[in-house]
Amino acid sequence: MVDDTTAPVLIFDGDCPYCSIAAVALRRLDGVVAVPWEADPVGPFLDAQFGARPFAMVLVDPREGRVYAGRAAAEELATRAGTPGIVGGLVRDNYDRIADVVGTLSGRGRDPDDYHEVYPLTDDARGRIDELRAAASDPPEPTP
Repeated sequence: MVDDTTAPVLIFDGDCPYCSIAAVALRRLDGVVAVPWEADPVGPFLDAQFGARPFAMVLVDPREGRVYAGRAAAEELATRAGTPGIVGGLVRDNYDRIADVVGTLSGRGRDPDDYHEVYPLTDDARGRIDELRAAASDPPEPTP
């Protein structure tokens, strides 16, 4: 486990009960700090990183200076969880299908945006990571 000042930060759909349950589980993974997409500091962080506010799963790793989004985030999380390489590939290759099913089951009214790469962490976004962590001070609660 790493200390909270360098721990990776996961931005997830806090309105999705399945995503919330997964985020709670991921808190144990590599010290990942989970922040719901709807939290106030997420928008300014995304603006600083992407120049937009994409609705996507995002994994920020300040130690690596990388931001994983969409398929890349799902694959990276599967890899960090120690799943066999084939599982990460299946998650990546089926990300859109999985997101569609989860969205339908949860009643989410929007599709994830098309951000699926690994990006260098911008300096402006790096300066906003502490604000993200503050929004994750309480573990996310699964929506009933």
